[in-house]
Amino acid sequence: MSSTGIRPRVVVVGAGLAGTATAIRMLHFARRPVEIVLLERRADYRSAGVAYHRDGNPWDHVFNIQAGRMSLFREDVLDFVHWANREADRGSWPAQWVDHEFTEPGPAPRRIFQDYLEQRLAEAAREAAPGVLLTEADGEAVDLEPTPAGVELTVRQQDGEESVLAAAHAVLATGLELKELPFATEVLEHPRFVRHPYSADGVRRLEALPPEAEVLVVGSVLSAYDSAGLLLRRGHTGRIRLVSRTGTMFRSYPAGHEHGVVRLACPHRLLEPYRNREEFLERVRAEWTAACDTVAREYPDIAPEVVAERVGKAWEPHLPAALERIPSAELRSLMDEFGTTIAAIRVGAVPYTIEVIERAMDPGPVRLLVGAVREIAPAGDDRLEVTVATADQKLAVRADLVVANFGRESDYRRVGGPLWRNLLRRGLAVPHERTGRGLEVDHRGVLLAPDGTPAGPLTAVGPLREGDETVRNGRTGAFAFNLAAIKNHSIAVAAHVLEQLELAEPDRPDGQPPQSVRELAGYRTSDGTFEEAIDPGFEHAVSLEVRRMASRTRERRERIAARLDALIGARTAPDDPGHRHLRVAVARAAVRRLTDVSVTPRHLRGLLGIEDHADTDEDTTEG
Repeated sequence: MSSTGIRPRVVVVGAGLAGTATAIRMLHFARRPVEIVLLERRADYRSAGVAYHRDGNPWDHVFNIQAGRMSLFREDVLDFVHWANREADRGSWPAQWVDHEFTEPGPAPRRIFQDYLEQRLAEAAREAAPGVLLTEADGEAVDLEPTPAGVELTVRQQDGEESVLAAAHAVLATGLELKELPFATEVLEHPRFVRHPYSADGVRRLEALPPEAEVLVVGSVLSAYDSAGLLLRRGHTGRIRLVSRTGTMFRSYPAGHEHGVVRLACPHRLLEPYRNREEFLERVRAEWTAACDTVAREYPDIAPEVVAERVGKAWEPHLPAALERIPSAELRSLMDEFGTTIAAIRVGAVPYTIEVIERAMDPGPVRLLVGAVREIAPAGDDRLEVTVATADQKLAVRADLVVANFGRESDYRRVGGPLWRNLLRRGLAVPHERTGRGLEVDHRGVLLAPDGTPAGPLTAVGPLREGDETVRNGRTGAFAFNLAAIKNHSIAVAAHVLEQLELAEPDRPDGQPPQSVRELAGYRTSDGTFEEAIDPGFEHAVSLEVRRMASRTRERRERIAARLDALIGARTAPDDPGHRHLRVAVARAAVRRLTDVSVTPRHLRGLLGIEDHADTDEDTTEG
């Protein structure tokens, strides 16, 4: 069955950050009975995933970005900081953090994010509407098949036993996939090779290393800094080599840095026809230099270290049109070549992460080696030998320990998990054609079949949407799949799934879609939303729905919902098709406003009229 009695079931596959965030939003948004099943194959990853789980993140691992940007709720920017200072249980915290006062621009240990997500999920379940149920289930989804009633998932337990779980809808939140390392096939099980630095075993081996040991870390991005920083803070004196294909090093945010948005003119030269790589890159460099000069001149209060970040953000609305002009093969090649550089442009890191690395650079123990790793093989002295191809030679470097930081696989043709092999085989998932990253989805995250139609009641959140985020929204670097993207995905997907459940009607004898669904489809505009001038009270209705969605207590949501019902009911009768049209239009407009990335989260809350959690903003006007 796809429901329990009259309660439809939604299965969220993956209970890490993306899955937990989406479940929380569904618990907040749902007004009718629904069972939300949060399925996770690894108990230690629940409400955490690989990036935040306690076993793989010692207390020295801190968020790359400031604590003030780690709130789960885009419309409540300081929620995480307030939780850490006021609600977190510090009974088992070490001395360096137990009395720490967390601030918006400051650091925070990554492992406490699991506590935060667990508590916010439990809170959402307690405050859910009557009949809205959260079920946390263990097991790995290994197959999925659409049915007339929704989907059936095959779930495998650790002992190998399989069962079928039926649902009206499935949300795929499987997170980052692990890349195969062809240069390390000989050493994957070698005791001197750490493939999983974010694991209890990986952390243990790093902490047990003699201080004089020589270490080689594959990569120079922020995950590599975690391993190097962990060693350095424990007094490591041996040489630590960071091997990077591009030589990119991340910058540190200045003290007191706040995320911001500036308005810049469209980089029109990027919209010219694509001729060749060299000519295109020359246009990018020219426009980039001009834009950085503009920011430095017109916004003198912006620190030089974050000018590039501001330009990258300002260009997002214009990038989809620019990317349309680049042939797919060229686009994929450019993204592969410049992906790390783009990531470093779009985000920096807190000083806690960067400064320990910078202080240890040459003449200290840390060295940056620019080149590509070609092979890692056992050496005769029980060490490992790493062959690195630099610009002009091949080097053989020996190390007591080699750490391969988390290399993610974004091309789903290469993902080896059974679920994705089966979804691709069934045509329920299609690798993103333009970028080779993530899957083909529509603007709401619905998976698309090879013919471009919806593959079924299947939606995706997180890294699965990386390519689409880039070509549709201009999101680049980690912003195509990180917490910033997940916040918006969780809102839009939760609202879409609940909307589809509310629109569902018994199957028609002729097999056609329900009348209400076909009527609503006729009201769609080109971007999948509705015209917003349906009623003079529309604006006020949207404002109420925004505040209802942003409210985290049942009592407050119910009061706002009652006012919204009265407002809509005064204009359309419940049995009038226009009543349902208006409700859906209001909800979709509210989602668009909650996910508006043209403003910072700090400014979003005030713009939406949800300045605080009190009811003082609930005026009685209806115009």
